[in-house]
Amino acid sequence: MVRLDDTNKAIIKELRDGRRPYSAIAEDLGITENTVRSRVNRMCEDGILAISALVDPEKVPGIQVVMMGVKLKTMELEEKAKEFCRLRGVFSATVVTGRYDLIVHLLLAESEGLSLLDFFRSELVKIDEVQEVETFVVYQSHNLWVPYCI
Repeated sequence: MVRLDDTNKAIIKELRDGRRPYSAIAEDLGITENTVRSRVNRMCEDGILAISALVDPEKVPGIQVVMMGVKLKTMELEEKAKEFCRLRGVFSATVVTGRYDLIVHLLLAESEGLSLLDFFRSELVKIDEVQEVETFVVYQSHNLWVPYCI
């Protein structure tokens, strides 16, 4: 595991707007633009940082966020989480404690041919050893930004 020093943490905080120029970040932090660029590149290579476009699902008509609790018949939790991440509409799958083994986050859009029923019929069926699922449809959110993965 890679530790983040104070400079890397400061750069990450400055990158809340991923379009912010490295020169502006460097000026605010009192370091060189080259230092910012090389540290960002290194953190991306190390898998610590990803700079990507996110959408506010409440402002994009026709999309819906669903969280799904999944109970499995196997203890191969990490492998199953990776399998879920390969399904259309899934933007996150996490191994958790509690009554479920995984929490899976979905982005759905009927206009793209992926309603919740479509997900169950065409995607969820691809995963073996699912014992139980419970869905939680997000009706309203605050500060939820998601990748457009449909």
